[in-house]
Parts: sequence; structure tokens; C-alpha cells
Amino acid sequence: MRTLLLTRSDVSRNLQALLLLEDMREAFRTDALARTVAPQRARAPLHAEGTALVLFPGSLPSVPAYSVKVHAKFPGQSPAIRGVVHLHDVATGAVLAVMDSGHLTAVRTGVVGALSADVLARPDASRVALIGAGRQAVMQLKSLRLVRSLSHVRVFDTAPERSLAFATRMYQELNLPVRMAESVQEAVADADIVVTATWSRHPFLHAGMLRPGTHVIALGADEPGKAELSPELLRQSRFVVDHRGLSLSSGAAGAVELGEDAIHAELGEVIAGMRPGRTSPDDITVFAAVGLPFQDLAAAWHVYQAAQGDDAVGGVDFDA
Repeated sequence: MRTLLLTRSDVSRNLQALLLLEDMREAFRTDALARTVAPQRARAPLHAEGTALVLFPGSLPSVPAYSVKVHAKFPGQSPAIRGVVHLHDVATGAVLAVMDSGHLTAVRTGVVGALSADVLARPDASRVALIGAGRQAVMQLKSLRLVRSLSHVRVFDTAPERSLAFATRMYQELNLPVRMAESVQEAVADADIVVTATWSRHPFLHAGMLRPGTHVIALGADEPGKAELSPELLRQSRFVVDHRGLSLSSGAAGAVELGEDAIHAELGEVIAGMRPGRTSPDDITVFAAVGLPFQDLAAAWHVYQAAQGDDAVGGVDFDA
């Protein structure tokens, strides 16, 4: 059989964020109602600050395939994430596709953040603060425009030149007013939605820094040793995660030594109606993600279906 081989540009051409948003909503709902396989995240440190990571198996009852993602993270490099997603036939194990994981992961993470905002942020949320001005900040801002009408953006990064480059690019691409902030406090002071996408190892967002009604999308604490949000902030908020166990072992909860009692719900449970989300305009809601294999599967399956009609995509017969 022919296995599709998709480069970054192939993935980009066959990945439609608005359609993926609805695929991902259904994936979260299905996972909450019928989780069939425990997600596994295996990681190993490499030289310098690099990390090898394997996420498997991406599994959903509605998708006749499973995924295995193998990639490496090297902070400070561009791109910081390189690797591949393998898509296998669930009945035979045959390799359906091998595709670039960098762009796919960036887009699916952006879409997941936007989904959390659609479910948990106030309907009138329009002002965004971005802490960290890297690739994921770009994806988050673009994805948030799928679910909210944005009016104003502030960005803070420990490297001011990155903030300036980000503000310039986003104004040109999105025609949004984007202003540089000189501190985290300044960036979040009037925000309705705060996105943290950093490599931080110490909490920098604390209780009392946010206005009532703010929604936080926290993405940086996705492996042991990384932390962005203080335990006091998490305890005072409606704290929602993508997976309880992984948040405790390698995510935002475990990073600041909180237990399961601090977690209000998983996002899939809120989407499926199993747990309430925001109950008051003044609630501070937090969604902290580690990234799950089923999210990779939903994105990879979306790309695979579109790519079957793309004559520019290459392939190989591994059985030949």
C-alpha cells in the first residue's frame, strides 16, 4: 500500500484551522465520554537543553486510525520543535501517513487554546495579552480570531526584540493593534484573555494580577520542571486541564505541587456537559494543557483525509 509522506508545506496546505476547530471539539467530547486508551508521554533529556518526546497512542472511537508522534524540542532554535507524526490503520497497523509534526503541533495547539476560549471565556472577551512572543503566540492569536472578535493585543517577552517583531508581524497580517508591554503586569492589566506560551521554570502569573472574568490559556508547563502559574492563582480560579493525570505528573498542577482537588474539570468534560464551565461573568477561568495524543490524531486524520486528493503529496510503499 502507498504511505503518504507529508512535508511541512504539505501539512500546511491541507490543514484548515476553522474545520479543525470543530473536529477538535468533537474529539474532546468523544474522549471525555469514551476514553479508550490511557495517553502515554515518554520523554528523555538530550544534550544541552534538548528533549526527545514520544506521544502515543492517539486514539478515538470515531477514527479508524491511531497516531504516534516522535519529536524533539530544542529551546532557542528555530523551529524549536522538529519531528514526525505516524498515522496507522487501527485494524492492520499499516502506515497510512508520515507527516511533519512541527506545523501540525503548532496549529492543533492553537486550535485547542481557541476551543478553551470558546467554551470558557466571556462572550464579549476582546482584549488579549500574550506572554511569550514565539511561534505559539502567533498561532494562538490567529486561532482566537476564529472564536472571538478581538479589539486589542498586548505582548510581553523577556526579549524585547521578539515582542517588537511579533507586534509588527501581527499588525501587518491581522490588521490588529498590537502594543508591546514592559512587564507581565502591564500586559495583563486590562486583558480579557491571557495566553502564556513560554519556557519558564518559575511562576510569573499570580493571584491578584488578573481582572475578574479573565480567561487564561496556559501552554508552557507541558513537562516536569516548567511552571507559569502560581498555586494561589490556580486555587482561586476554575482550573480546567486537558488531562488530570498528566497535569499532576507533568503539567501545571504538578509544577506547583497541587493535587487533584485543585482541578475543576477536564475540557472535554465541560464540552460534553459533564461538568460546568464558567458560571459567572466574574469567574477567572484557567485552561492549562500538556498536549495529548488524541489531539495529534484529530489533526493528523484531518490532514490525511484532505491530502488524499492532493496530487502534490508524495508517497512510498514500505512493503515493496
